Amino acid sequence: MPGMTKVAFIGAGSVEFTRNVVSDLCSYAELQGELELSLHDIDAERLGQAEALVRRIDEQTGAGARVSSSIDRRAAVEGADYVINEIQVGGYRATRADFDIPERYGVHQTISDTIGIGGIFRGLRTIPVLVRIGEELAELAPDAYLLNYSNPMAMLPWAVCAGSPFQRVVGMCHSVRDTHRLLGELVGVPAGEIDFLTAGFNHQAFVLRFEHRGRDLYPALRAAIDADPELQRRVRVEIFRRFGYFPTESSEHSAEYVPWFLHHPDEVEHFRVPIGEYLRRSERNIDEFTSTRRELDEGGPLDIDTTSELASEFIHAHRTGRAREIYLNVRNDGLITNLPDECCVEVPAVVDATGPHPRRIGALPTQLAALNRTFLNVVELTVRAVLDGDRRHVYQAALLDPNTASVLTTRQTVAMCDELFEAHGELIPQALRRG
Repeated sequence: MPGMTKVAFIGAGSVEFTRNVVSDLCSYAELQGELELSLHDIDAERLGQAEALVRRIDEQTGAGARVSSSIDRRAAVEGADYVINEIQVGGYRATRADFDIPERYGVHQTISDTIGIGGIFRGLRTIPVLVRIGEELAELAPDAYLLNYSNPMAMLPWAVCAGSPFQRVVGMCHSVRDTHRLLGELVGVPAGEIDFLTAGFNHQAFVLRFEHRGRDLYPALRAAIDADPELQRRVRVEIFRRFGYFPTESSEHSAEYVPWFLHHPDEVEHFRVPIGEYLRRSERNIDEFTSTRRELDEGGPLDIDTTSELASEFIHAHRTGRAREIYLNVRNDGLITNLPDECCVEVPAVVDATGPHPRRIGALPTQLAALNRTFLNVVELTVRAVLDGDRRHVYQAALLDPNTASVLTTRQTVAMCDELFEAHGELIPQALRRG
């Protein structure tokens, strides 16, 4: 059908992202009657529910979309203009192992999806799938954009670019936008009126410019923090106070990227670090799947809210040519001059009809680049472990992980990794398994 915009969803059974993006897309007047929504999931039950949900959203909004679903990923993505990835390889069971096995060794985690032991093994499970998706898109949809939501974000676009012929991949995360909103609230200025410039790695970027009508707002932020003892009991505030720039990631995430908090019970208590938080979120997601199924079965109208989801904003800007700035995760290529070209950085980009145009940042302040490099060590070694088929790099990534290194000896680290290899079994690439 000429003029159609084909959007494919990989991992469409992820209720939250699919619902939000589809609700947004169906609300755009410019896309009415032009949407083709193609859904894929490896779980037939989840895929069926996703299709029912999308059809209901389309019907209620009158978007006139063409909706299809397929267990066959190649069929779902063929000819797509945009492919949205939202998979979690191994699901809750694998996540549980990522928490439980390190916990037995005394390694505490909060979210476990970025770096840390959990992030490493999530990367080992997910990178091969993303590289295969890149290979398929190079063949079946070479002009598409792969819009990735899955973690570990700093690893996945890097791996696709380095391990497949497909290069049109960008990562999307809410953390920068949410941080900007938080900072506006803390200083009493609407975020939309503030001039922000933020850059670094996903989950470890920093607000480099924070101004209102030419006035630096950092002094006002410091005053707000000094006046609020409860605000001082946040990990991200402590990192700001020590490194001079506010980090984009939440305190529960930030605590496990550095060696200073989770190994010390008094610090966990003082900074209110929620150990095991992602397990609780995962259980809530399971409940959300059940509640959505019940909502569909009841047959009444759905609550449809537009959310300004990043993927839908990207698609709208690119399809209509109405330029919009969005924070994206892209190959560095000199955008941040004191980080390696091949790594995946988070920077602002203007998206218009010709695609995304990332802003060149220059050099990060020395202390921020230094902190980013400790993050980069784990990311790079995990990517190379998969692409090179070298199990030694997995051990090295774990040994260099700041949180793990604060707790374990070298032999304990290797033993823990071996247990995780065994627990994840065939989800780990063949070249990295023993025997």
